[in-house]
Amino acid sequence: MSTDAHNEEIFSDAELDAVIKAYDIRGLVDEQITAEFAFALGAAYARFLQDEREPATIVVGEDMRPSSAELAEAFCDGANSQGFDAIRIGLASTDMLYFASGSLNLPGVMFTASHNPAEYNGMKLCKSGARPIGKESGLLRIRELMKYGVPIKLTQSGKTMQRDLLAAYGDFLLSLFAQEEISSARPLKVVVDAGNGMAGFTAPAVLAKLNVEVIPMYFELDGTFPNHEANPIDPANLVDLQKRVIAESADIGLAFDGDADRCFLVDERGELVNPSALTALIAVRELKRKPGSTIIYNLISSQAVPEIVREHGGNPVRSRVGHSFIKKLMAETGAIFGGEHSGHFYFADFWRADSGMLAALFALAELGASAAPLSSLLAQYNRYFSSGEINTRVADASIAIAKVKAEFEGLTSDEMDGLTVQGGEWWFNLRPSNTEPLLRLNVEAATPELLAAKRDELLALIG
Repeated sequence: MSTDAHNEEIFSDAELDAVIKAYDIRGLVDEQITAEFAFALGAAYARFLQDEREPATIVVGEDMRPSSAELAEAFCDGANSQGFDAIRIGLASTDMLYFASGSLNLPGVMFTASHNPAEYNGMKLCKSGARPIGKESGLLRIRELMKYGVPIKLTQSGKTMQRDLLAAYGDFLLSLFAQEEISSARPLKVVVDAGNGMAGFTAPAVLAKLNVEVIPMYFELDGTFPNHEANPIDPANLVDLQKRVIAESADIGLAFDGDADRCFLVDERGELVNPSALTALIAVRELKRKPGSTIIYNLISSQAVPEIVREHGGNPVRSRVGHSFIKKLMAETGAIFGGEHSGHFYFADFWRADSGMLAALFALAELGASAAPLSSLLAQYNRYFSSGEINTRVADASIAIAKVKAEFEGLTSDEMDGLTVQGGEWWFNLRPSNTEPLLRLNVEAATPELLAAKRDELLALIG
């Protein structure tokens, strides 16, 4: 990159728009996400942080994808070219990067494409204290800086250092629990499916200090994902875990996505646990610790979540889908916890960041303190029947939503995020995808028959 200011574009609008998403940067390796791109991002991010009066050191984490280390190195070179230092923490889960950003009070970047296939990679950025950066909170400004390139500073360049934070990360998570919850809990047999992702690196370090027998599945770090996609929101990717839990007579199964910031549960019967039930379980535990607190839940969570929060003296606050909205609401309301139906769980004690491992620890602490099986513990939180998220490809999302809205005119509705309609013993949310020509439908009802009827009626309307 030249030391002179550029008048010509380094990256076109089309190139940048293809990879800069609402909450992160993601694209095809060697085509869209290259070493040159990572260098330019490092320089642009440093300049953005300088303008924001952020610390002049960036913590850098990377997942197990074959391209992550090279991209992280190029990013550090770009940040160094602006006089910024970089601390490379090496292999990490995304929540471990958030721990680094929060505990060191430094901005950070995580090289990961989460659950996307092997040919993808990307970057998640945060300010100091693990504060999120999305399109409106910095990505558009960084995009603008990248378009023409940031001139290299001729003054002293920054340096890159290495630091191992795995043990400190595990110790911090465990410090959020009373000692007796860790040491006195009944022994548990736990099957963990890391999906060849970063939980294969972090889970052993954390769970080794608990009274649990860990049965590992796909702990080998392999960014080509040879066994199944590291995307546990798709039930097809949980089949292996369900079978193993039953075969081992295990107490619980844990499934993590590629960068281990999401966690899904399987109970002792091999049944999938509704993420809203885990949201409710954690909320109840947190409300015992801090009575009367605010709990955030996203609008596709089960209606059971706000009901249970109120029953336990808490204040439920509804949010749009997406981590930037949840984290913003948590900051504004002083909420102690937030849960998303997608398996993201946010904790005030973890800098309002999401952590799949911390959510798993809450489940293990609750289970270890009880003689009952997981299915019995969660029964009180499973009040309704859910369709799960159903995606439909449409020519025009706005026209399809307007058609559905007209059909249910007269019922209570809102457009906080797409269209939500309340029908007494049923409700649904229909919202467009941020990145694809898809409509995402979630339906919940009091009975399986009512659920099936409303689901089919809506899918016929959407076409």
